[in-house]
Amino acid sequence: MEAKAKLFGHSIHQMLIVFPLGLLGTGVVFDIVHFIVPQQVFAAVAYWMMVAGIVGGVIAAPFGLADWISIPSGTRAKRVGAAHGIGNVVVLALFVASVLLRAGDDNPPPSLAYVCSFLGLLVALVTGWLGGELVARHGVGVHADAGLDAPRLRPH
Repeated sequence: MEAKAKLFGHSIHQMLIVFPLGLLGTGVVFDIVHFIVPQQVFAAVAYWMMVAGIVGGVIAAPFGLADWISIPSGTRAKRVGAAHGIGNVVVLALFVASVLLRAGDDNPPPSLAYVCSFLGLLVALVTGWLGGELVARHGVGVHADAGLDAPRLRPH
């Protein structure tokens, strides 16, 4: 099925999600660097990467919702899409919590901020895989003849 929100024939959601996923993941990388090299600049970079990633996620979400609404009810794609969307709300909530716990980029992050960002990235890896399942397996946002009830791929 084709994406409902398109720009120049391409799904807007699929174009936008690379930014929040990359920014939030890079924020976690800088959290790890800050663990190894405890200089405040690395914590500040992590903070701002996460802020930018959250903004990107909020911008990408409505386009994904528009595509999900158009998936026929009762299909496997609708269920996978719901898990993907709800999971990404959890991802954004965890990163928002991490950012709020940091109280700005001038303070060393408390342990709970790290827990939230690391857990957020783990959930994002799962939801990213689910998004890939929607596109690659079910063809959602790709073409009109997608297999909306295609079975999950199993390793050989």
